[in-house]
Amino acid sequence: MVFELVKQRSVAGHFLAELRDANVQKDPLRFRRNLERVGEVLALELSRTLEYRAQEVVSPLGTAHVDLLAEQPVLATILRAGLPMHQGMLNYFDRAENAFISAYRKHRKGEDGFDIEVEYLSSPSLHDRVLVLCDPMLATGQSMVLVYKALLRLGLPKTLHVVSAIASAEGLAYAKLHLPAGTRFWIGAVDEEMTAQAYIVPGLGDAGDLAYGAKL
Repeated sequence: MVFELVKQRSVAGHFLAELRDANVQKDPLRFRRNLERVGEVLALELSRTLEYRAQEVVSPLGTAHVDLLAEQPVLATILRAGLPMHQGMLNYFDRAENAFISAYRKHRKGEDGFDIEVEYLSSPSLHDRVLVLCDPMLATGQSMVLVYKALLRLGLPKTLHVVSAIASAEGLAYAKLHLPAGTRFWIGAVDEEMTAQAYIVPGLGDAGDLAYGAKL
């Protein structure tokens, strides 16, 4: 299942538009906040598909019958670009456990090609858990797949959700092919093109640099 936020007309379209806008991008605080807000909206949409249990809550004036989450998910984020969206998800799943993974492109000298390097990993047990894997840009899809495989050393999740602000059509197809059957994708917008350097077009540029500053 693929949920594409821009196909549901809402104010969230403004957040995505500002993320793409080269002039608004000059304000890194605004850029981070917009990623966070997209994460919040996608968290709400994702939450509609989770399991709930009927419970009672006692107020000062009586008892209310409510449906509450049967279990909290594990929120996993690819460093560093994923941090603002992770915070947005955590604002809504505020009791979730968290996992963090570093993955980056290691470019081959003199070539457009690159390899994905996965280094740091910190996570609770994922055995039979609901796993939400977040990265703002789903370009080639290779990072997402490699990070998921790295996380499997912590246990096999029962459900996988992938959350991105922008995906390429090619990367989405790759992730659907190489991630488990039944994976659900929560995407802000899907773009059709990528450059030879695997940047999404029109995309928004380098999310990590725009959020936290250029790196060497």
